[in-house]
Amino acid sequence: MKAAQQQDGCSSPVFEYELPEELVAQHPPARRSDSRLMVVDRRSGRISDAVFNELGDMLRPGDTLVLNDSRVFPARLLTRRATGGRVELLLLELPRSGRARSMYKASRPLREGQQLLLENGGRVSVVGPVQSGRCVVDFGGDDAASILETNGHVPLPPYIKRPAVADDKERYQTVYADRQGSVAAPTAGLHFSSGMLAELGDRGIRRCSLTLHVGPATFLPLRNDLGDPVAPEEEWYEVGEEAVSAVRRCRSDGGRLVAVGTTSVRTMETVADGERGLLRGSGTTGLFISPGYQFEVVDALLTNFHLPGTSLLQLVAAFAGRELAAHAYNEAVRRRYRFYSYGDAMLVL
Repeated sequence: MKAAQQQDGCSSPVFEYELPEELVAQHPPARRSDSRLMVVDRRSGRISDAVFNELGDMLRPGDTLVLNDSRVFPARLLTRRATGGRVELLLLELPRSGRARSMYKASRPLREGQQLLLENGGRVSVVGPVQSGRCVVDFGGDDAASILETNGHVPLPPYIKRPAVADDKERYQTVYADRQGSVAAPTAGLHFSSGMLAELGDRGIRRCSLTLHVGPATFLPLRNDLGDPVAPEEEWYEVGEEAVSAVRRCRSDGGRLVAVGTTSVRTMETVADGERGLLRGSGTTGLFISPGYQFEVVDALLTNFHLPGTSLLQLVAAFAGRELAAHAYNEAVRRRYRFYSYGDAMLVL
């Protein structure tokens, strides 16, 4: 199992790019698989345009899609202090024993012991250390799952400049989402419809699942306001026997492992067995992948277009090569691709 690369990797330079605001997707496409798909060939450096539902034409029978089946939970809570001041909470994990770590936004800092009133009745208490916009909240012995179902909102990322609507409950979730625990969607998988997955299966393109619960690091830069490097936070994963066996079969058949999203990449590389396969297990990973990293398992990457200055962009640069990744992003801007969670996709072969 690969040891996590932490803060030293965060100092690696990565390309920046300028993105016109209108290219940040604010809504998903009418149909999931109608997104555009940029295809990047690492050997030739060729960049071509396609539609996502043509993905099967770029893959071969025996290739295996590795999906992250984590499900987004309604992690955003809108609360008020007893005095009426608004406090927005973003839970960082599902509550355990009625408590959860949280980020918060408020006009004034919170303090331990404060009671926060929920929109639809009930309250939560601030019980943990309050620092740097974070705290621990307690649901007071009530059924936290029911409270989240009643009061929780879809935790859309901050670059989507609109309130969440009913449609987001379905669209900010992959069709194969199964294990609740993420505060952000593994967005590369948002492009798949159930019908498209079935069609790929009919063409001999297999799939398997693992789990990594996505934390807020997906939105956060690798440097703080002072310019100092910040290590990505640990995230929980589990890789079961199904995925281990699927990877073994893919290797024996000469297929390629296609990681659907950076979360699948990080999970597979964390549990790499040293022989291009996976080890079964669960735990947390802080694996940071930046240019110069030697990939052990992943053969191809399907991903969305990511924010500058983030660990996700570093990973793409590591896999595609820094110069080719920078060129692809510049071309994506020039060709008017849609960016970020509800945006278009890139396939790196």
